[in-house]
Amino acid sequence: MRWVRRPRRSGTICLCVASFALLLHLLLLCFAFSSIPQTQSCNPSSSSSSSSSSSSSSSSSSARRDAPLHPANDTSGLAPPPAETTPPDTLKTRRGVVPRDSKARRHPPVGGEAGGGGGVSVSKLQAFFSHPLYNLPSPAVPEEDWLLRVKPKAQPSKESSLFWVSTLQDGYEDVQWNSSSSSHPPWLRFHMGISRWELYPNPDPNMGPLVQQLATHHIVSAVQKSGGTQLKLVMSFPNYGQAIFKPMKQERDEETNFNLYYFSDFERHNAEIAAFHLDRILGYRRIPPVVGRLVDVVKDIKDVTTDHKLARTFFSSPVGNTCFYGQCSYYCSTEHAVCGRPTALEGSVALMLPDLSLAIRRTWRSPWRRSYSRSKLAKWETEPDYCSTVKKTAPYDKGTRLVDVVDLAILDFLMSNMDRHHYETFEKFGNDTFLLHLDNGRAFGRHSKDEPSILAPLRQCCRIRRSTWLRLRLLALPHFRLSDVMRESLGRDPLSVATTPLLAEPHLAALDRRLTVVLRAVNRCLEEKGGGEDDNAEVSVRCDWSIVE
Repeated sequence: MRWVRRPRRSGTICLCVASFALLLHLLLLCFAFSSIPQTQSCNPSSSSSSSSSSSSSSSSSSARRDAPLHPANDTSGLAPPPAETTPPDTLKTRRGVVPRDSKARRHPPVGGEAGGGGGVSVSKLQAFFSHPLYNLPSPAVPEEDWLLRVKPKAQPSKESSLFWVSTLQDGYEDVQWNSSSSSHPPWLRFHMGISRWELYPNPDPNMGPLVQQLATHHIVSAVQKSGGTQLKLVMSFPNYGQAIFKPMKQERDEETNFNLYYFSDFERHNAEIAAFHLDRILGYRRIPPVVGRLVDVVKDIKDVTTDHKLARTFFSSPVGNTCFYGQCSYYCSTEHAVCGRPTALEGSVALMLPDLSLAIRRTWRSPWRRSYSRSKLAKWETEPDYCSTVKKTAPYDKGTRLVDVVDLAILDFLMSNMDRHHYETFEKFGNDTFLLHLDNGRAFGRHSKDEPSILAPLRQCCRIRRSTWLRLRLLALPHFRLSDVMRESLGRDPLSVATTPLLAEPHLAALDRRLTVVLRAVNRCLEEKGGGEDDNAEVSVRCDWSIVE
């Protein structure tokens, strides 16, 4: 008989058992990691967990606070929080995400002030723009309420701002635009989004790419802007967008000389930037986007300018800095030249509105215009009942024009801007439209002194838009606070750094102080007019609360 030796199976069995044990350990390890909360600190009650969990919560909170609170395509930090961060019980409207039941909506803890020792320090700006007051539903915009519409085969006008562009067209992109907005550059999408009641919607997904291009896009042309009292340039970009550049004339933390009259003050670049942020925080959206930018005086201005008058004003300072002064009514001389360090120069870059050949703007003299005299007073400064005359005069006798002027006065008072002699509107919309809040360079000059006369429209007329009043009250709450929201918003500008913020702390503190003054003025009107119970009373504060943006 022949014996056949069978192979031993004990080695195979051991190998299978070992593989199964390893697989089981891997599965248990994956399950353990998946059960760990990714954001421990989202629940304030989680502060009673172990010290290791607290450490994880702190680092997670810090990472979320430093991360951009805006869509992925918004590198500016100017857009409100993305839709996915909102609770599921919401509605989507043209203005953004709105809670179905605003009374039941619960806001995340802000600034670490929520109850519980381990609460998250959530962005105040994010929580502020998540408030229902900034997510009001609105109907769709009628076709006639858009400022611009696509018109095929339109011929450029000789009066167009494109006339400023170099005839060589060097450096410009070979654009191929069509009726689809996806083919348009951000500046053109902004122009196409202007409507009867606002320059841009809230939220605006186009705002991020737009301000990023304003801050970083290559400059192909720079010429001096005609008109105005001080030096400003028109800069052109490869995609045919254009912006107004205002160079730095004084240091950011420098306060205006008390001996200067308001009409002799410098125009400040950081005031233009801060005014845009404040206008947006107040919910107006009537200032075109403005961003800070560091330019090279030689490469970005001198080498690309086609303005021969501007080119002749360049010179080198005794210490080797490149300077220029241009031609204007005030401060355009070698004594008031703008100088780089040695060529680096910071300034504000504001997107230009649609060309006048496409969208005509009408200029209105403000009823509360100052005399611009060292000895004379304006009529409104000597007549306490001046508003009664204004309310009988068109266009202030009907519609929203009067409360629009009050909105503008509140903005100017908060930033201490006394230089508001005119305002503009788009002629297409007639008298039923918003006011453009342009030219804010003389704001934020003094933080140690307030100018109560700027609030004359509010105090004399006792009129205010209900939504404005509610937002002002919201900004006075400790867990929002106007200065904190402004600080965070300005902190996202490219020029803002930790050592020299765009607005000095005394200016931010002045915002809170002046906000209190505005609210007291409204309360005084309510007391004097009996709280506005009579809806037919001409000077009642509450009778205008039916006017909603």
